Amino acid sequence: MPTYVWKGKNRYGDAVGGERVAASKEEVGRALQKDQITVLSVAPARGGFAIPFLKREKVKLKDLAVYSRQLSVLIDAELPLIQSLGILEEQQKNAYFKKVIKTVKDDVEAGSTLNQAKRKHPKAFDDLYCNLIASGEQSGSLDVMLRRLSEFIEKTVRLRAKIKQALIYPVAIVLFAIVVSIFLLWKVIPVFATIFRDLGAELPALTAFIVGLSGFVEKYIVLIAIGLVVLLFLFRYYRSTKPGHWTTDRLILKMPLFGKLLYKVAMTRVTRTLATLISGGVPMLEALKITSTTAGNVIIEEEIVEARKLVSEGKTMSESFKQSGRFPTMMLQMINVGEATGTLDEMLSKLAEFYDEEVDVSVSALLSILEPILLIFVGVIVGGLVISMYLPIFDLMSKF
Repeated sequence: MPTYVWKGKNRYGDAVGGERVAASKEEVGRALQKDQITVLSVAPARGGFAIPFLKREKVKLKDLAVYSRQLSVLIDAELPLIQSLGILEEQQKNAYFKKVIKTVKDDVEAGSTLNQAKRKHPKAFDDLYCNLIASGEQSGSLDVMLRRLSEFIEKTVRLRAKIKQALIYPVAIVLFAIVVSIFLLWKVIPVFATIFRDLGAELPALTAFIVGLSGFVEKYIVLIAIGLVVLLFLFRYYRSTKPGHWTTDRLILKMPLFGKLLYKVAMTRVTRTLATLISGGVPMLEALKITSTTAGNVIIEEEIVEARKLVSEGKTMSESFKQSGRFPTMMLQMINVGEATGTLDEMLSKLAEFYDEEVDVSVSALLSILEPILLIFVGVIVGGLVISMYLPIFDLMSKF
């Protein structure tokens, strides 16, 4: 949708202005009237030159956590909200986030609530963030909610770092082994093959196979590269479809070594998100709806959606989760105790901390198991290629 630049006066008679994304000028006018703004002018924004794939419209979680904590401190220090947003806008280095904060400040100055202003920027502020901001505004504890949000985001950042630690190392080693192997087949082994042909050496079966594979790689290296890129795009397309998303997420949970780790990561996300939302005063059904989108796995997401339906019919959360059969017994029991004692948010927080520690232990165990496995893998692949080239040399040396 196009972006429109508008100017007007708020309910206090002050001149205000900003940008809004809408389908038409009329829609901008109606939206501004709802915010009690007298519209003076609305015009399409002038578009500057930009290369689409170089245009970064993304807010890093670390930046969002710092922004939330600083805004909490400024509000707690009783600085006006508009002035606080102005301070954060000035010190923000991310150009896109800086623009978002400016637009939010302009909208708040024009009469919108902070929650309403942030909801216009879903790339920066998701439903969880906006719901907690709305709850904080309604209860008069906006600084507390912002502090909780910053803590939640910081824990999410740490969780992502643990996942990267578990996945990047093995992926990097495997890719390194594949790249080195392709380079040897493409550039090194053809030289040995020429020498063997000139000497009239009889090639062992392993060497003959590697030489044949090298000839294929040397001849079709461009097609192989294109084929790998096409396979990557096909996989991404397949995963973007509903059946593909279901199939890949189901396989991920069943993967040896990684499946249990990623399941614990999902449980950490679910319990921490629910704890944050419930402690922030967000209604249960809305909290479950938001939590389902943060699970990171469509299988678990669907189970939470089904549980939400049962909760809406009058069942407790523990009964609803138990019916799916996918959630661990300890989690169900602690949720049951939390519901019975009125401390559900505390129980969910304890569960989140427990699964967080479990993820730490699992990552350490996984890396200790993977290290020898990967060394053997690299040794077999690269070592096999090297040995296959030396076999004919040993054979020739034995004849002299």
